[in-house]
Amino acid sequence: MRVLETVGGPADLKKLTGQQLTDLAAEIRDVLVDTVSRTGGHLGPNLGMVEITLAMHRVFDSPRDRLVFDTGHQTYVHKLLTGRAPKFDTLRQQGGLSGYPSQSESEHDLVENSHASTALSYADGLAKAYRLRKEDRHVVALIGDGGLTGGMAWEALNNIAAAKDLKLVIIVNDNGRSYSPTVGGLATHLTSLRTNPRYEKILDLIKKNLGRTPYVGPPAYEVLHGVKKGLKDMLAPQGMFEDLGLKYVGPVDGHDRQAMEDALRNAKSFGGPVIVHAVTQKGFGYPAAEQDEEDNFHQIRPVNKPRGWTDVFADELIRIGHRRPDVVAITAAMLHPTGLAPFAQEFPDRIFDVGIAEQHAVTSAAGLAMGGLHPVVGLYATFLNRAFDQLLLDVALHKCGVTFVLDRAGVTGDDGPSHNGMWDMSILQVVPGLRLAAPRDGKRLEELLNEAVDVADAPTVLRYAKGEVFPDIDAIDRVGEADVLKRSGTDVLLVGIGSMAVTAMDVAQRLEAQGFGVTVVDPRWVKPVDPKLVELATKFKFVVTIEDNGRAGGCGSMVAQALRDAGVKTPVRDFGIPQVFLEHAKRPAVLQEIGLTGQEVARDITEMIAQHQGEAIGEPSRPGA
Repeated sequence: MRVLETVGGPADLKKLTGQQLTDLAAEIRDVLVDTVSRTGGHLGPNLGMVEITLAMHRVFDSPRDRLVFDTGHQTYVHKLLTGRAPKFDTLRQQGGLSGYPSQSESEHDLVENSHASTALSYADGLAKAYRLRKEDRHVVALIGDGGLTGGMAWEALNNIAAAKDLKLVIIVNDNGRSYSPTVGGLATHLTSLRTNPRYEKILDLIKKNLGRTPYVGPPAYEVLHGVKKGLKDMLAPQGMFEDLGLKYVGPVDGHDRQAMEDALRNAKSFGGPVIVHAVTQKGFGYPAAEQDEEDNFHQIRPVNKPRGWTDVFADELIRIGHRRPDVVAITAAMLHPTGLAPFAQEFPDRIFDVGIAEQHAVTSAAGLAMGGLHPVVGLYATFLNRAFDQLLLDVALHKCGVTFVLDRAGVTGDDGPSHNGMWDMSILQVVPGLRLAAPRDGKRLEELLNEAVDVADAPTVLRYAKGEVFPDIDAIDRVGEADVLKRSGTDVLLVGIGSMAVTAMDVAQRLEAQGFGVTVVDPRWVKPVDPKLVELATKFKFVVTIEDNGRAGGCGSMVAQALRDAGVKTPVRDFGIPQVFLEHAKRPAVLQEIGLTGQEVARDITEMIAQHQGEAIGEPSRPGA
């Protein structure tokens, strides 16, 4: 019997021998590689977390002691150790285990699907709550060095340092990477430590002394946080954290389980906030992941994946870069995922990776624009939420020519509630002067990107879906800035927005089969609403909009408002994503569940027409539009 099969929860770990724990670590890595290779998911981060997670659960008592994982994509080992090993093969599958912590899955999970740099703020609040309630509970927050590049983490540290009696242990998992190599001043400090020729000697010194040092009182901290001047001067991060008033333990070899346990026990015994600095290697124990410099093993995807939206953007931006020396690019620690890596390789002096700091990225882009450049900011659509204030008041207020390119817009599926890009088109509607484009296919992505970077006096946004790029749908006509894709009558004007233009064409075919005359248009630019589109709507009995964005305040709402403002009384029906947090599943399955398929939309439109027209639904429609 494998050791993993004997672990039904964290308490079982405390009964295992050292050799059994070593065997368990090896078994966990085998399970991670085997399962994630089939299901997809975050492999590299979890391979590097095995010993740290074992130590966390052996030293602390979850769920009484609360474990908070920053971002949450590195909790696969935690899932395996908290009773979910039998279901691990359902990872990221519909109805199976989430790729992130999930309260509905386990009492050991607390913070679900958090974005990066948030764990320390959660932990600060939790620890203060337990102190006020006089509950003897510890809070353990794990954050990566990448997460520490986010300003919110430092806001939290500033407050944590002022609360001397919080039972809070912060583990910094320092592997030098987030999605990509960690950048910035903090990264430079930590890298200088990892590459210091005396580093291995320091690890050995701490490892030997931790095991035989009492767990309470000042003697432990003679070693634990380097009171001796020579050691303190050598460890740059220690001085940085201790200047904030935080106790520092480390550096500790994060792949030495016993050393991690000793460090965590000492930190636990202190009674106040302590930082444990663990140095790890992403992908540890799996040579292919260890040696992968481009971090392809951060998240596993199909090896022979077809050409995607991100690839089209990446290639076109390079072409623009050769034509426009004023175009620069900004990424928030996502050089490869957002398609900016090829641009960085072609124009290394024109790319700025600011770390996991979306707010800073956007205001820095405003500064670049004020300095005479045209920045292209590459983000996942869901991460734009974090920088809305900066977009509104730092970019738009100053009429800065900045182009935002939002990858993974709409339903993204597997990554669950926090990663669906279903809010961007709603929140962007309130930004004065902003222009928003949603390409339906690769050719339109290229066209609209060029149009976007040509706007010099206002922010522009380009948003597109995740995965394989759709086949091109050529227009048969142009009305204002909108493309007419199909014209067979004037019963229904179907407005297909972005990737949902494909769905609109499917709906049109189904409606035509029932005798309705349908015209399909793609607005291309969805903000502001084109007056020519409003004028066109007056020729139809019904207007229907379809978008992969939340219905509340989305493009459909704006079209309806524009019609009202113009005194157009044509009935409007808007289809979009309901304002709920969507469970993880493949994109087609999610769209089916929320009724955003051609069959479902066509049926609802037919019912709407029947309600309004009664017996007249069978009358032939006028040809043309």
